[in-house]
Order: sequence, then C-alpha cells, then structure tokens
Amino acid sequence: MKKIKTLLVLGFIIIITYSCNQHQEKVRITKDFTLDWQFSLGDHPEAVRDSINSDDWRKLNLPHDWSIEGEFSEFNPAKPEGGALPTGIGWYRKEFTLNEAWENKVITIVFDGVYRNSEVWVNGNYLGKRPYGYSSFKYDISRFVKYAGQKNVIAVKVDNSEQPNSRWYTGSGIYRNVWLSVTNKAFVNYWGTFVNTPEITQNRATVSFKATVNNTFESQKKLKIITRILNDKLEEVTKGEEEVVIASGKSKDVKFSLVVDKPKLWNVDHPYLYSVETLVYSNNKLIDNYTTPLGIRSFEFNAQKGFIFNGKSTKIKGVCLHHDLGALGSAINKEAIKRRLVSLKRMGANAIRTAHNPPSPELLQLCDSIGFFVQDELFDVWKKKKVKEDYHNNFEEWHVQDLKDWIVRDRNHPSVFMWSIGNEIREQFDSTGIEITQELTKLVKELDTSRPVTSALTENEPQKNFIYQSGALDVLGFNYKHEAYEDLPNRFKNAKFISSESVSGLATRGHYDFPKDSTQFWPPAHNQPFNGNEDFTVSAYDNIAAYWGATHEDTWKTVKKLPFIAGMFVWTGADYLGEPIPYPYPARSSYFGILDLAGFPKDVYYMYQSEWGNEDVLHLFPHWNWKEGDTIPVWAYYNHADKVELFLNGKSLGVKSKVGDELHVSWDVPYAAGELKAISYKGATKVKETSVKTAGLATSIKLDASKSTIQPNQKDMVFIEVTIQDKNGIMVPDANNHIVFEVTGGADIAGVDNGYQASLEPFQANHRNAYNGKCLLIIKSNGKEEAVHITASSPELSSESITIKSN
Repeated sequence: MKKIKTLLVLGFIIIITYSCNQHQEKVRITKDFTLDWQFSLGDHPEAVRDSINSDDWRKLNLPHDWSIEGEFSEFNPAKPEGGALPTGIGWYRKEFTLNEAWENKVITIVFDGVYRNSEVWVNGNYLGKRPYGYSSFKYDISRFVKYAGQKNVIAVKVDNSEQPNSRWYTGSGIYRNVWLSVTNKAFVNYWGTFVNTPEITQNRATVSFKATVNNTFESQKKLKIITRILNDKLEEVTKGEEEVVIASGKSKDVKFSLVVDKPKLWNVDHPYLYSVETLVYSNNKLIDNYTTPLGIRSFEFNAQKGFIFNGKSTKIKGVCLHHDLGALGSAINKEAIKRRLVSLKRMGANAIRTAHNPPSPELLQLCDSIGFFVQDELFDVWKKKKVKEDYHNNFEEWHVQDLKDWIVRDRNHPSVFMWSIGNEIREQFDSTGIEITQELTKLVKELDTSRPVTSALTENEPQKNFIYQSGALDVLGFNYKHEAYEDLPNRFKNAKFISSESVSGLATRGHYDFPKDSTQFWPPAHNQPFNGNEDFTVSAYDNIAAYWGATHEDTWKTVKKLPFIAGMFVWTGADYLGEPIPYPYPARSSYFGILDLAGFPKDVYYMYQSEWGNEDVLHLFPHWNWKEGDTIPVWAYYNHADKVELFLNGKSLGVKSKVGDELHVSWDVPYAAGELKAISYKGATKVKETSVKTAGLATSIKLDASKSTIQPNQKDMVFIEVTIQDKNGIMVPDANNHIVFEVTGGADIAGVDNGYQASLEPFQANHRNAYNGKCLLIIKSNGKEEAVHITASSPELSSESITIKSN
C-alpha cells in the first residue's frame, strides 16, 4: 500500500510538472498604461520638463477625447461637417515609477492611436512625432527611464488645431489605449509575427507562421524558439521548435509550417479561435513569450460567383462604420463597441468596413470573437486633398510608415479579409493614380499576400478610372450607382466586384412624414435645396436618400440578385458625429445610420433583419398616435412567412404578400385610436404576431440596463435605455420629457444621448431630453467595488430606480 501511495504522489508531481510546462509563466509584461494621467487644454511646452507645477491640471484616465466635452457651435473650426465641436491643442502628462527588476529590460510605450500630430517626450527626451491620427505606433524608451524608485515623466502634445482636417468627426486627444511593454533583451518584435493558413482540408490544415526575433544583448545569442498552437481551451494542439543564432543588434525571421488535424474552422456563425504561442529560450530559460490570434479559414473572390468562404458561396452583408461612439466621442471603450456590434450581428450583418481609416485593435478583437468579416481601410485621401488640412499634407512623408504599421498590426486577425488602400480617392481621375496604386499595393503584398487589395471607387467607366488602370487591385470596390452593377462584367472583363459603399439613405428614428412621392432625393437636382422639415428631421420610411445614393431596399435588391457582386457595405451601420447631410447647423450628426447615434434601431433595421438574419421577424410601423381622419401608410417587414394580415381594433384590413422582389408590404389605413395588429402566416400556420397601440399621456419612466453587473475596473460600461411610458406601459412616441439622472456608488455618468441629429444638449451631463419616447444613459466604472444606484426622474412623471451590482 505504501508503494502505491508513493507512486500516486510521484504521478501527481509528474502531472503538475507537465501542466506547468504546458502553461508557461508569462515573462513578457504588457501593462495597461491608461490610468492616472493629467491633462490641460492649450499649449504648454513647459510640460516636457520633469518638474512643473501641474496642480491645476485635470486628473483623468485614458482613452480621452476632449472635443466631445465641449459645446456645439457652427463657428468651431471643425465646422458642422466635423461635428461642430471644439478642437485645438492639448497636453497630457503622467508620472510613473518602474519596478527595479525591469532594469536592463526593453521598455516600450505603445499608443493605439492619438488624434492627431502627437509628439512624445520621456524625462525631457524627445521620442518623435506621428501626424496620422489613426496609426498605432511605439517608442523604445529603455535609454531614457530611471529606476530605484525614481520618478519618470511622460509628456504628450496633441495638436488638432489645423482645421478642417476631416470630412467627419475625429475627436481630439489620446483617444485609444496606451500600453507599456516590458521584455528581455531578446524578444519577439512587437507586431512581429505573421500567421496564415495556406492549405485547408476537412482533415488537416497547414499553418504557416513567422516570428521576427530581436537580439539587443551586447553579444551574440543562441536561442531556442518553440511555437505552439493552442485550442480555445489553451490546450496544445501541435508545436514546432527551431534553434537560431542571432548577432548582437540584429533580428532574424524564424519560420514554421505546422499541421492541425481535423481543424475547427473560423466563420462568422461559429468564430472558433486558436492561438499561437511563441516561446523564446536562452540556456533553457524562458525569456519571452508572445501570443498571436489564429482563425483557420479559407476564402476567395470569383468573377462569376462572388465570394467563396470555406468552400461555400457567401454574400457579404456589411455596413460601414466610422470610429466615434456617439456620446462617448472617439474615446474607445470595448464594451461600447461590443454593444454596437452585437446589435448589428442580431440584425444579420456579417461584415464591417472600417471607413475610412485603421480601426482600434479592440474592434478587430471583437470582430474575431463575435464573427464579422472586416474590410480594413487605410486612407480617405492620398496626395489630392478633400479638405484643407487633411492627410494630403502628410502623405508624401508618412504613407509608407503608416501603411506598414497598419498591415503588421492587423494581419493576424482572422476577421480581416480585405485591405482597402483608399476611399473615393481623387487620383482615380488622372494618371497619377496609376503609380500610387501600384506602389501602395506592392507595399501591402510585401507584408501580406494572403488577402486581396481593393480601393473604393466612384468612377465605373474603365477609360476614366486610373486606379483601375493600374492593374494592381485584386477586387474592384464600387461606391453607389447600383443601377450600373449589372453591366460591370461587360465594362471590366474578368474582374471581381464588391459594393464597397452603398445606399446613403436618410432617416430620423421614430419620425414619419407622408410624402406624395414614393422616393425623394437630397437634393432633388444638383444644387437644389432639400425641401426638409423645420425641426431638422427626415422621415423614417425608406424613401429618402442622398442624391448620389439610393434607398436601402432598391440597393439590396440589386446586390441580392447578382451573384458576381460579392456583397455590399451599407453607408452606414450607425449614425456618426459630423457630416449632417442634408441639413445645416444645428444639425451636427449624420442621418445615414441603420442605428441612430444612441444605438437605437431605426425601422429599416428590421428590413435587413428580415433579409439577412435567421430569427423570425415581423415589424410593424409607424407608431399609432395620429389625428382622427388621417390616412396612415402602414408598412410591415417580415420573413419566414408568405403573407401578413393586418387588424385595426380587431377588424381585418386584409392580407398582403410580397410580390416579385418586394421587401415589405403596406396598407393605407384611416386612423382610429386603439390597436393595430399584424399576424404573419406560413400557409395556415401563424409565424409571428406584433402590434402597435395608441399611447396616452406620459406617466412613467422605464429603465432597461444592458447588463446587471459592472466590473470595478474603471473601464466597464453599462448602457441604460430610458423609455417614456403611459399608464399602460406603452411607449409615448412623441415624448420629449426632460430626464435628470442621479448615479451613486461604483460608477459615474459617462454620457447621455437621445439619437436626435440636431440636439445641442451636451453629451457629458446628468440630464437629457427624451426624443420620440427614448433616451440613453451610459455609466462607467469608477473603480469602487460598490453597487451602482441609478434614479431617473422628471416633472410630472413617476421616477424609476435600478441597481447594478458590482461584479
């Protein structure tokens, strides 16, 4: 028995040892560097000094956008096209100490994005400048930092004063995350790996992997590199090993070809993620570890069949997104991005175009895990400007560096399936477009040959399009002019196509006009005024679009029927700050979104859900509060059924079915107060039932939180949707009550919004008017491990309170 016990103990020790070897202790440190900064608006060149009197500087955490905190004005230099918010110059400072154990390590500061013209100093030493506000960049600060408890100071100048520099809202400041990376002197280069899957069958996948390993020791080093592929439970699937000798001050690419048996494929419905762990040993001691995401998938574009993904014909059902997050401005928050992506996923979207610049790393991480294809875009301009101070001023000096950093940062994300080198670039109209397109595409291909290169074009006549004439693009992206899609194969022989930007439909959530004409365009003719509304609203029926675009339904019907069109990206998935077409100030945000600026769906959301999604859909609109005697156009979007019957106060108004390629059914209904109900049927079987009811006077507030807990990490957010109801719990569709919020405990108010494009109320406030029955409160963890108590109140309404637990 004693021997058996001894053997069991030895076996347990062996298991523990094996487990430890399988999950090596992390020696590379990546530290969140976003907490406890100071900020001051204005120009403060003295801030580069180690010691200044900064008592009056504001204390804050990053990411931070100072523009979103300002007041709206049509006279702000960014203009309403840029969101009508202030810009200028701002400085950031942070004092920090370093662990003494890090001395003789490599210390790197990584900025995910600073808008714009950032300059960085550490302990008074100038590190460099980065003009492009969307590039991620890094500096080795090892030579400049101090240890033994001594204070270090980083200072960052951000200059967004030259305006206008964009056609949309950009935000101002260190608006993305900042990281401190600590490694030994032999290490895998930051963004220094590249993984792809050149051969995939049902039984095996070949994984091609490369890691660039640097040696900054003062002598040559013999290193052992182990690369392991781990499944989603972090269990080893396969591994490779290589020994290399790297001279001092040099780097070497270490390559592996690994095989995964019976691979689980990444796709948008089941986004299975492996990871690749690279371990660096010196004298059998682990000195670095680096993790790379891996999704095993295959795809191709076909001139006849469009997009083939994992061997199946697949339609790209995508949306374009700008980077701002509504009331949060451009300050990145992962929970806010997730909320938007989850809503679009529920709608049935499977793709995102990052219009018109590199996105935050968090967006790509979420697209990897939630399941979206991503068309990753780099530039809105090359050398020929669109606005006075845009990137054309920086293109000559910076485009190579910005492109290379973009590719190496993003090329390992399985969600990324296309590189777009430009949007509506003006060089497409002259011969300079040939050379620049060839140069940019060549630079991309030097770093990644596994994905096609495209550019979003507006000119669909080959002889007039010099970007096309370069012969460099793998896929032709065309913006708008959907009526010409059918003829594209005749114009561009053997080409592959995607609708890179489409629709530009206009709508205000919950607002309905009854025009005589079925479709209106802004403007009706070139340079003609838009006959809009005094309150700067646009009807939410899908019948108003910008003159260059079309309605949602007409565009999708075209893309749906043409197999050679790989798919489409709708302009846009969500409203965004700036570009308030068709109205002048006080309009200050867009009307193009399927979601409004607060993230609430407009009615057309349900058209896409009925066409793109899998769940049963029956959506009836408009609301049912009108004047007696009015005749109301009633629309219904539905799927998984062949007919819809409409009832008013129990009386049938008839059965309608979609005819031909129609995407909705409609009735003209003489208004009578009560209940409007729709039932969809498949044959004689009821599929779904829905109704809209006449609301009475507003009496109460309803709060719905996006989740019931919040993490005390100073980053987590909860989104609380506020609905104004009558005594029967029916939303009051024209309610605009002023709501005041009280928030105590483990969170603070991060923003408020209501989705109305011409509201000049501040986003950073404890109050908001409802718009068409709804508004939004956003709370953010303040680090306290306490429950959050939220009360919403308004005169003449009963207040409502909810509690969010600390997780």
